[in-house]
Parts: sequence; structure tokens; C-alpha cells
Amino acid sequence: MMDWQPLVLTFKLAAITTALLLIIAIPIAYWLAHTKSQIKPILETLVSMPLVLPPTVLGFYLLVVFSPANPVGNWLDEHLGLQLIFSFEGLIFASILYSLPFMVHPIQAGFSNLSSSLTEASYVLGKSKSTTLFKVLLPNIKPSLLTGIVLAFAHTIGEFGVVLMIGGNIPGKTKVASIAIYDEVEALNYDIANWYSLILFVIAFIILLMVYLINGGYLKRFWK
Repeated sequence: MMDWQPLVLTFKLAAITTALLLIIAIPIAYWLAHTKSQIKPILETLVSMPLVLPPTVLGFYLLVVFSPANPVGNWLDEHLGLQLIFSFEGLIFASILYSLPFMVHPIQAGFSNLSSSLTEASYVLGKSKSTTLFKVLLPNIKPSLLTGIVLAFAHTIGEFGVVLMIGGNIPGKTKVASIAIYDEVEALNYDIANWYSLILFVIAFIILLMVYLINGGYLKRFWK
């Protein structure tokens, strides 16, 4: 019988990760789009590393760093009461790192493509940097924001290696859909594995299709 808990946990993880990533990615993307600092290539490289780095590598180092035997993991446990190894909080942290480029890159591209005259006009009118960002710039890169949100959400849904390394396989706590599929295949329960896979496939397809329809203006033309 199919257990719906891994799917619920997966979408909960994806939703929380995407919301936090949006908050984190906007200032990073804004800085990368406008800075002329010499450390820009280094930060861009760090942000982009999950695109080429095997997820098990990231998961392994997170496992080492947040282990109670490590000073960082020990400090988090003693002072903040955080145990990120084999916990849902650990999955969120790992997912934020692993999906960061999928949120940052579209938003950075959106900022880079905006005309500098928008910012200059806002400053001439006496608007602050924060007001300019939230009232002028962000409303003009809605397609980029939507793309980043959808890509980060969809990518988090499909994570396997990094969540397995940092979270393990604890039912109701860290066992997400991708791990459930792996378990069912190992147990030769191909029917259940197929249902998990099919649900994820359909949802990911619908999400991505909506992005292309909205960004391509197809929905506006349809409703005219």
C-alpha cells in the first residue's frame, strides 16, 4: 500500500526551502548583478558549485561539519540546540545550499537585463535603495522571480543524494519521495515506485509548463 507521508514531506521541504531561498537569493543576485568587486567571480563560483558538484560530495561534507564530533556541530548542539544530522532542519539547510543556483541565476539575469535608468530615476525622485529594490526593480523582473521560484521548488522535489546523506531514511522525518522510490525499487515493489515516480513527474511537468506559458505570454494571448 502506498504511503503518502513521503510525498507530503517532500512538498513541505520544497515549499520551505523555496521561501527561504527567495529571501536569501534576492540580495545575493542583486549584489552579483551590480558589483564590480574582484571577489565577484569567487562568489559566483561558490553559488554555482552545486550545478557541477556530485550531491553526495556536498552531503558528505555537511555530514562531517554538522557531526557532534565536529566543533561546528558540537557548538550548534550546545548553544542553539540544533542537530542538523538526520533531521528535517538538516534537510532544509542542505536543500538551500543545493538549490541556491537555481534561484540566484534567474534573478541575477533579471537584474542584469534591467536598464540602469530605472534605478537612476528612482534615486532622482528621492527613493532609498530598499524602496528602489522592492518597489521598482523587483516588480520589473517578475518572470525571473517566477522562474527562480519554480526551478528551486522543482529541483528540491527531485533531490536524492544530498538528502540521503544528511537526513538518512527516517519515516515521517527525513524520508522524502525520492528516497521512498529507491526503497520500493530495492524491495521490488515496482508498482508503488511507479506511483511515486508518476506523481512527481506529473507535478514537475505541470509546474514547468506553467512557467513557460506565463513567461511566453501564451496565457495572456489565450484570455484575449
